[in-house]
Amino acid sequence: MILIMRFPEGKLKALTLSYDDGVRQDRRLIEILDKHAIKATFNINSGCFEEKSDFEGKSGRMSAQETEKLFKNSSHEVAVHGLDHAYDDLLHNNLMANEIIQDRKNIEQLTGRIVRGMAYPFGTFNDRLVDCLKVCGIAYSRTVISSHKFDMPKEWLRLEPTCHHSDKTLFELCDSFLNLQPELPQMFYLWGHSYEFDRCVENNNWGIIEKFAEKMGGHEDIWYATNIDIYDYTKAYEALQFSTDQSMVYNPTSTDVWFSLGVWGEVKVHCVKAGKILKIK
Repeated sequence: MILIMRFPEGKLKALTLSYDDGVRQDRRLIEILDKHAIKATFNINSGCFEEKSDFEGKSGRMSAQETEKLFKNSSHEVAVHGLDHAYDDLLHNNLMANEIIQDRKNIEQLTGRIVRGMAYPFGTFNDRLVDCLKVCGIAYSRTVISSHKFDMPKEWLRLEPTCHHSDKTLFELCDSFLNLQPELPQMFYLWGHSYEFDRCVENNNWGIIEKFAEKMGGHEDIWYATNIDIYDYTKAYEALQFSTDQSMVYNPTSTDVWFSLGVWGEVKVHCVKAGKILKIK
């Protein structure tokens, strides 16, 4: 018997994005993503907020006030990016922990949400920093190492995205993902900085993300989720408890979970509701 995790509604494909630094261009990016019902995670350096709020400003880092207004009731995730965007992996242990904990604390107070995600500042990390994240309650952290693949993460604290939005193979990867008929769960993960869209006006960089969103949004076989949505769902699946003969499964979590069970060619999709026992056969 083959047991396979499926995303909500039995889907096998997920799309997520991750954008760094908390800059004013995030507002335009969110407008584009919301238009196509695509979700993203925004990684914030709360020690780098602009002191004065300028709602007319188009570039530069946002103030705390702007950040609160943009994200407090948003469907997008806000995550840690280090208090001061330091090379966290080079810091002494106590300073390293402070960069993470204080940033997490500030964002939680600002948004009213529990923050458990992160992206590494400058993309640099080592084993010591990874161990520190575990102590600081960080569930996952994104690197800048492009996998050019859609495999589900094996190490959530060394999370490799599919590619950056400037990758020359971006739309080839999009076509490959859209054409997939996978037997295992697959995830397309795009990352970048929204200020980069303003840097090459002649190349219409905003047109890249607009084309991406239009191309990738609105597909019934794709689950559109934040980074923490996918992490939490995966952990809910891993928490399922099966009887020895696979005739029953108990879901101890607060999340409905989908999975398929069977042999190749005779696979049946099941959903076990939160807190319930499902009799499979």
